[in-house]
Amino acid sequence: MKILVTGGAGFIGSAVVRHIINNTQDAVVNVDKLTYAGNLESLAEIEDSARYVFEHADICDGEAMARIFATHQPDAVMHLAAESHVDRSITGPAAFIETNIVGTYVLLEAARKYWSQLDETRKAAFRFHHISTDEVYGDLPHPDDVPAGEPLPLFTETTPYSPSSPCSASNASSDHLVRAWRRTYGLPTIVTNCSNNYGPYHFPEKLIPLIILNALAGKPLPVYGNGEQIRDWLFVEDHARALYKVVTSGTAGETYNIGGHNERKNIDVVKTICAILDDVIENKPEGISHFDQLITYVTDRPGHDLRYAIDANKIKEDLGWVPEETFESGIRKTVHWYLNNQAWWKRVMDGSYAGERLGLTD
Repeated sequence: MKILVTGGAGFIGSAVVRHIINNTQDAVVNVDKLTYAGNLESLAEIEDSARYVFEHADICDGEAMARIFATHQPDAVMHLAAESHVDRSITGPAAFIETNIVGTYVLLEAARKYWSQLDETRKAAFRFHHISTDEVYGDLPHPDDVPAGEPLPLFTETTPYSPSSPCSASNASSDHLVRAWRRTYGLPTIVTNCSNNYGPYHFPEKLIPLIILNALAGKPLPVYGNGEQIRDWLFVEDHARALYKVVTSGTAGETYNIGGHNERKNIDVVKTICAILDDVIENKPEGISHFDQLITYVTDRPGHDLRYAIDANKIKEDLGWVPEETFESGIRKTVHWYLNNQAWWKRVMDGSYAGERLGLTD
């Protein structure tokens, strides 16, 4: 099987590519524009595999997408290329509209035209798997606001969409496009919506790597508002396993929610990281004896969602997937990965990796 993965140099995308090459006999065509968050060094361990091909291309480029489909003849698409940082969407929403909405449209059209000319056997087996987020659902009540004795509400596959930010609104738009291409044209699509991912190779602007790296540098650890916002944390390698299970065994037309069963307040996530660093780092930055002394509360993000929580029973019952990592095991692995891979994140933070990989440096 040959799988075309868009955004395969990104955080989740690179985990998917590594999983497929390291654990299956399938081939991967990685299509990535290599924006600020795309890093081919995250794929160094598999880049020499005969089953791996990289295509430097933008999903908004229709001619490039048509060429890639015609050249590589994929059996499935896993669409992960997206702008995903909420703060960036607030200050610069245009990029989110372009990539997440226009890019998904262009890719859908390229896939539809390619799929329509396949023979009946390959046509029936083809899948267009769109990887999305639980942020499209809006947010859920905080446990403190749920009456005693009532179950805490969770996002299900039928939860109405109610996005709060330009980022989640563009994600919701792309989900709707994918489902419309199935209903209108018959393209065999699948949608998955995941909870917050964390783990190795995460771009340092996101909460967990930001806290780790700021702590190591003795910088403030910024926490929005009071830090009471709750997220369901999913270890990225668990997510990669789930996504491969969906694209190979999922039913066309279905939606699957993927969650880690690990609800944590943001402030508790930060304090957990601080406690792990306290245990493993003897020589702490000057002026502190415990890393939680660096915690700094900052003005909350506009429209900040209060709580996300996934009901992942469907993917468990239909496809047999459950996460292998608890938050405690996954966060410890993540902290140790950043401690042991300083060359990777230092080059990400100074931007040197990007230019060298694209041949743009002297």
